[in-house]
Amino acid sequence: MKNGRDKIILVDDNMANLSMGKNMLKMFYEVYPVPSAEKLFECLARFIPDLILLDIEMPVMDGYDTIKRLKEMEAFADIPVIFLTAKNDEGSELLGLNLGAVDYVSKPFSAPLLLKRIETHLLIAAQKKALKLNNDDLQATVLQKTRQVTGLQNAVLNIVAELVEFRDSITGGHVYRTQKYLQFLIEQLVREDVYTEEISGWDLDFVFSSAQLHDVGKIAISDAILNKPGKLTNEEFETMKTHVLIGVDAIERIEATTAQHEFLHHAKIIASTHHEKWDGSGYPWGLSGKSIPLEGRLMAVADVYDALISERPYKKAFTTDEAEFIMEEGRGVHFDPVLVDVFHSASGRFARIVNQYREELDMMNSLKEDEGIRLNCLTPQQYAAV
Repeated sequence: MKNGRDKIILVDDNMANLSMGKNMLKMFYEVYPVPSAEKLFECLARFIPDLILLDIEMPVMDGYDTIKRLKEMEAFADIPVIFLTAKNDEGSELLGLNLGAVDYVSKPFSAPLLLKRIETHLLIAAQKKALKLNNDDLQATVLQKTRQVTGLQNAVLNIVAELVEFRDSITGGHVYRTQKYLQFLIEQLVREDVYTEEISGWDLDFVFSSAQLHDVGKIAISDAILNKPGKLTNEEFETMKTHVLIGVDAIERIEATTAQHEFLHHAKIIASTHHEKWDGSGYPWGLSGKSIPLEGRLMAVADVYDALISERPYKKAFTTDEAEFIMEEGRGVHFDPVLVDVFHSASGRFARIVNQYREELDMMNSLKEDEGIRLNCLTPQQYAAV
């Protein structure tokens, strides 16, 4: 609620008009009479009035130039301005209104008429402020609800991704790392102004969170294949490849049950195409070149790089330098050549994620060794109680 009376600045180079105007208004408003536009702006530096009464015919800076300057300044542009002038021709009045004045009162004016005009425009200004506050509150509420929905969507994606990773004990941390790699690649694309047209239409928050579902179809692959301590047979590999279509089907079923499924758009593309290869030898569609969606081409880089730096029962973990060399060998064969260049630009950030992962892995292995030593020191009765 507004405290105190409304403040009005009265601007007129005629001292008699200033005195008369102040006496006319002081019973109802706080009135600040000033003799020039220069003094008006000095007042505005100290406080913002609720309304300005502005004479047009003044020396140095007239009313028209004054209102132009007011409207150019964001802090003062919304202050209602009523022109006071001896001019009574239609052209002058129209000019004043076109420049942003809310009203035009000709001199000499009667006190009741001026007071009524002021009352009307102060009421309109107050209503505009109230409407803006309501709109701001509404926008804040919508933003809060949107964040809540986005948070819920991300929570669901995180849980599903964790369930997949929990079953695939060989690839611990893979979902998190590939999500970070994808983020680095896209940030580098933006930095280098590469594939700008495609990226400009993306909601990047959705893209980054969608990356978590790229292997969601593995949840339906048997443990015997998913966690096999060795290289897969051809038949087992064919079974493993079905995780792509299983994942797409799962995402489509989620889409069919909710109207709020825009956040799954990229998830389906990534899950469907991240095993495609630039030369057309990938699966499941055999797409090639730019017929592979950009999301899939990006995820292919992230996914293969993480497989290279990770240890498997059938292979050692490559160093980051070795992995970068192998990625270069895949240029134009497995990977989009442009994205290989972008990968090299961001490879330092990739390596930091890998080093962090390996430090955490070493710490976990060390804890396991310590626990093994501790258990070996226990009696059979103590061991059974652990």
